[in-house]
Amino acid sequence: MELSDGPVRGEPLADAAGRPLLADHSETGGRRPPWSLRSLAGRHKAATVSFLIILIVIGLCFLGPLFYHTDLAHGNLAVADLPPGSPGHPLGTDDVGFDELGRLMVGGRLSLEVGFCAALFATIFGSIWGAAAGYFGGVVDAVMMRIVDALVSMPSLFILIFIAQLVTLNIPALILLISYVAWLGPARLVRGEILSLKVRDFVRAGHTMGGGASHAIGRHLLPNVAGTMLVNATFQVADAILYVSALGYLGISFPPPNTDWGTMLSTGTQVVEAGYWWMVVFPGTVIVIVVLALNLIGDAVGDAFTARTRGQHV
Repeated sequence: MELSDGPVRGEPLADAAGRPLLADHSETGGRRPPWSLRSLAGRHKAATVSFLIILIVIGLCFLGPLFYHTDLAHGNLAVADLPPGSPGHPLGTDDVGFDELGRLMVGGRLSLEVGFCAALFATIFGSIWGAAAGYFGGVVDAVMMRIVDALVSMPSLFILIFIAQLVTLNIPALILLISYVAWLGPARLVRGEILSLKVRDFVRAGHTMGGGASHAIGRHLLPNVAGTMLVNATFQVADAILYVSALGYLGISFPPPNTDWGTMLSTGTQVVEAGYWWMVVFPGTVIVIVVLALNLIGDAVGDAFTARTRGQHV
């Protein structure tokens, strides 16, 4: 029998103990794992397009006003109610002469700032609350989750409207206000994940080595629910933008010349019967597209973490 000096063709390299030195991808045909960016882009074309749309909207809202200069502080009735395509006003003007495209960009900047910041704060606080409740259990869990249940039982929009009437509304106040009603979902979601994780061997090993509650939650539990938190945060952004739009539509927003998409939509509904359709169509379309895009991105991110957890190959 001849002895070979190297590995047999097609077999993975191995050390003296037989452990493979290089990963064998023969079972997947050399394909990338299903959670890689390129694999996700191939399976979720709608989410890829949605991500590009969000980037474009962010660029228009934050960089657009630097190149497209409009006066949104002083109305001009001489150019009021101009239809789309008018010289100098590609999307027309509103009932007091403000340029619609300029207001869409400025209003979108406010809506996106509040949406992303509120989602971030709500996800962080809700995750910490849910992690603490799930980890300690018993009376602590019962008290903390009864607080959550009591707040969940109240209509979120009603709470927002009520509190907004009591405070001076500005961007930080609106972020905290929306965060106040948005953290309940992440808290319940993370608490359920923690209940199943805290009995795992790696958490018990941390206790055996002298780790305390803060170490277990911060080092072991929260990192293992990061995927759940990220997916939920994506949907939280969409919900926060809808909250901002709803409040603006109801007239609870910042005083002029500040605006948001909901306020623009509310103004448009008051004059749409006179034939000024563009004041409703443009802000309404932007709200629908942005919220739909964020939800599609959330679905794709959730699929990525599910595939990574289960180790599925498609």
